[in-house]
Amino acid sequence: MPQPGVEWRVSKAPVAYEAAVAAMEERIAAIRAGTAPELVWLLEHPPLYTAGTSARPEDLLQPARLPVFKSGRGGQYTYHGPGQRIAYAMLDLSRRGRDVRCHVWRLEEWMIRALARFGVTGERRDGRVGVWIARPDGGPNGADDKIAAIGVRVRHWVTYHGVALNLDPDLDHFRGIVPCGIADALSGVTSLAKLGVQASMSDLDQVLRASFDEVFATTAACA
Repeated sequence: MPQPGVEWRVSKAPVAYEAAVAAMEERIAAIRAGTAPELVWLLEHPPLYTAGTSARPEDLLQPARLPVFKSGRGGQYTYHGPGQRIAYAMLDLSRRGRDVRCHVWRLEEWMIRALARFGVTGERRDGRVGVWIARPDGGPNGADDKIAAIGVRVRHWVTYHGVALNLDPDLDHFRGIVPCGIADALSGVTSLAKLGVQASMSDLDQVLRASFDEVFATTAACA
């Protein structure tokens, strides 16, 4: 019988992308069958690119730079690698409200609240899923940098994939793609380390867990 509540799992070593997807698909089938609880899985991947369902070939700028994996999640290209915290959220929307947009909003809100605990103001942008940091010198055009990418897939109302939050990854690898939501020179990518936040992955995990229930413990309406 499944255990009540949400299970949390932390992988210390980088997890191969295909192995992670296979594990998620196995778990969401068990959640739907009622034989396993919901799961939040915190991990890192080895350096790689993933192409979401809206990815365009021309946005893969350096095809030979890193391995590229097609992904069933929404969105375009993104980079994953050490120093980036992946949070794969396998949640049952039949229990939490069958609203995929609300689920995405909650993932964003989760990241925004986690960042706030480090004194960082994360923001949403209309038409661009993810969490963004306004540049202090952004000027009238509002230049900003992406700190968290979000891509989800839903099968039989059970979610998987999730969030990638930049703690201290090698940001240079983002040069090999046009990341999701970044369409012009006014936007880029950033990380907590680049913003001057000194935190370990363990520190980040504690904050993610503490802020999760603030957003997901209730079925409150999404803004």
